[in-house]
Amino acid sequence: MPTFFNSWLPFLYLYIGGGIFFLAGLILIRKTKAIDMRLKRDRFWWRVMIFGYFYFALFHAILIIAALYW
Repeated sequence: MPTFFNSWLPFLYLYIGGGIFFLAGLILIRKTKAIDMRLKRDRFWWRVMIFGYFYFALFHAILIIAALYW
């Protein structure tokens, strides 16, 4: 049976550790005004980035659960 360190620790490292860099990138994008939130196109892609992060984290978690318990 896999342990926490073999299954969930890499997940946490990827999505918490990597999430810090992702968040820093989003903050940098906003502070440098590389995105104009008044434009519908930019707001769409902003939401796509945020949704995509959580979508892949959830998808990855579901696959880990499936591998461990089914």
